[in-house]
Amino acid sequence: MTEREFRAPAPGGEIVGWVGGSGPPALLLHGGPGMSDYLPELALELSPVMTVARYQQRGLVPSVTTGDRTVEGHVADAVSVMDALGWERAWVIGHSWGGHLAMHLAVAHPERVAGLAVIDALEALPDGGLAALGEHLMKGLSPADRAQIEDYYAREDAGGGSTAESLEALRKVWPFYFGDPDAAPPMPEMQLDLEGQLATWASINRHFEHGTLETGLPGLRMPVLVLHGDASPVPSAEAERTAALIPGVRLTILEGVGHFAWLERPGSIRRAMEAMLA
Repeated sequence: MTEREFRAPAPGGEIVGWVGGSGPPALLLHGGPGMSDYLPELALELSPVMTVARYQQRGLVPSVTTGDRTVEGHVADAVSVMDALGWERAWVIGHSWGGHLAMHLAVAHPERVAGLAVIDALEALPDGGLAALGEHLMKGLSPADRAQIEDYYAREDAGGGSTAESLEALRKVWPFYFGDPDAAPPMPEMQLDLEGQLATWASINRHFEHGTLETGLPGLRMPVLVLHGDASPVPSAEAERTAALIPGVRLTILEGVGHFAWLERPGSIRRAMEAMLA
């Protein structure tokens, strides 16, 4: 697949991304929050059946590194990307935090969303599976590594974290995102916007308190796919709770698959999207 770069004007600067493929337009939202885009392989998988746009979310180069990193700010940036691409409506496909963001985009701007695909997401009801995710990722660590990471996360929550330490902690737990940790690929080179990550999490938690998705998702009237691995560190029960909120949803649980379905079972997301488009 050949991708072309695009630039979307946004408050404070530009959002930079890449678009390629053929077929109905699809906006691809990466996880994090505050992480660099890691979805080129998923874009490639979907490119024979969809025109896929992915972009670096605000906070990291080549996109603008400052500005609003609340849920509302990220939703506004996604709309700016669609405007820059000339897309009146598009499928919105999000992974992890990106799936959570996709749900917020669909609730805030349903007129812009032709269909929604939520892939192994931070789910809609408090706490979205976050506590279970943390416990799953830690349980395979040595006692020394677990104690070190728990100490670091406590400092990070108190505002004493650093980008280098956060990425090192992620590197240690990375294999446990996969159904078979021993077969996990190396973690890709990542950047981290730690300030933005903390700001986004604070905003996510405010929306949990206000019930934004819990009250908004039942009003959706569009095709919706909730896809989840049954070996994911986010329990599939959380995906089932989210799916139960959405009229006409298609829930797909992939057996033996962890957090990154397109890496662990190549073609699985493309097949699921072909079925939705059909």
